[in-house]
Amino acid sequence: MGELKYLKLEKAEGVARILLARPKHNVLNIDMMAELSRLLEDLKADGALKCVVLAADGPSWCAGVEVADHKPELVDGMIAAFNRMLALVGGMEVPTIAAVHGSCLGGGMELAIACDIIIAADKAKFGQPEIKLGFFPPYAAIRLPLLVGPAKAIEVCTTGRIYTAEESKSLGFVGHVVAEDQFADAVNRMVAEIKACSPLIIRMNKKAVNLHLGMAFDQAMDSVSRYFLHDLMKTADTLEGIKSFEEKRKAVWQNK
Repeated sequence: MGELKYLKLEKAEGVARILLARPKHNVLNIDMMAELSRLLEDLKADGALKCVVLAADGPSWCAGVEVADHKPELVDGMIAAFNRMLALVGGMEVPTIAAVHGSCLGGGMELAIACDIIIAADKAKFGQPEIKLGFFPPYAAIRLPLLVGPAKAIEVCTTGRIYTAEESKSLGFVGHVVAEDQFADAVNRMVAEIKACSPLIIRMNKKAVNLHLGMAFDQAMDSVSRYFLHDLMKTADTLEGIKSFEEKRKAVWQNK
């Protein structure tokens, strides 16, 4: 894609690191959300991609969506841009990691919970304070119940409370909390674990989880077994994994 105005991109060894970069608090406006969507569409076409990290410049990860874009004459376009962005994050075939520091509020928290994994610095803060401005968070109303259960989701949305990183981990939507001075290393360790694996098998693992969400157990077991036997076991990389284990050497992935 063309030159980035609100984002920064670093891409190497199958890892795409996207930095939110709209001073001062990375508040999402319509143009920034559209830019992120275009970037994610480009990344989705990269068959060698292994994971995407969403991080941020500045004192906040993302303090929400531009309030001015909620005005009646702009809100249709804002919601369309917002929904498209989150659908693309949720639809990435590789793991997505939100590396969160500082404030992660409103639409920013919705962007974070759209990711598969949230790693938070211990001083990060999360919340859906929209209710205090007379709104509700549309994506969080759908996604949060899946992560924390309906009762806790209602608490988060109806109080507008701001939660610490540790409280957010206890609720269940943050996966890892680390000290500020260990934050970058923790993100890099998670990336390194994923990066060591085959791009194809990474995608198949994520698909195996998402494909069977909400399915009856017996139906899911039948489906996942067929996927294992008829798709996974036909890949060169699974056979290479078996061979490398038996030969006590590092696997050489072919991504096929």
